[in-house]
Amino acid sequence: MEEINLAQSKQKRFYIRAVILVVLTLAIVFTIFSNVTKEKNAVLQVGDKAPDFHVVDTNGEQHKLSDYKGQGIFLNFWGTWCKPCAKEMPAMDNQYNVYKDQGVQTLAINVGESDLKVNRFANRYGLTFPIAIDQNKSLLDSYNIDPLPTTFLISPEGKIEKIIKGEMTEQDIANFMEQIKPS
Repeated sequence: MEEINLAQSKQKRFYIRAVILVVLTLAIVFTIFSNVTKEKNAVLQVGDKAPDFHVVDTNGEQHKLSDYKGQGIFLNFWGTWCKPCAKEMPAMDNQYNVYKDQGVQTLAINVGESDLKVNRFANRYGLTFPIAIDQNKSLLDSYNIDPLPTTFLISPEGKIEKIIKGEMTEQDIANFMEQIKPS
């Protein structure tokens, strides 16, 4: 009787190990297949034409990058949970108010958070520049955003002038907006 139980126990362990091995093999094959077949977005670089997009801001206004041709665009990707983002937002708003009448448009793209979170954040900091939410993170992918915050300076001709990864001071922001101001 003991030999039968021992044989059954060995057989159960064999089946469990076989199932685990099959699952791991399928996971590895799937991962390799996904990485090989996944369409890669080209990494954007200074001098590239900025990919066009269409977003609706938290006030319901439409923004299409190509509609701003002739203006400098200060395009900022951010999240409410991002501490450096929270530090630079009031400075961005100050400079937005200085440069908005000089041909520099500020547009902040939140990376997929809820309207409620984004609106609370904007109200807490008294932000007045347009804020849109990239719900499906398609812009995050198009612009290859990593890490947050990341800011693109886009010339009046639609070319990427500079890509800034990380937090900016108010003086940095003013200098950057000056760089993309139409002549």
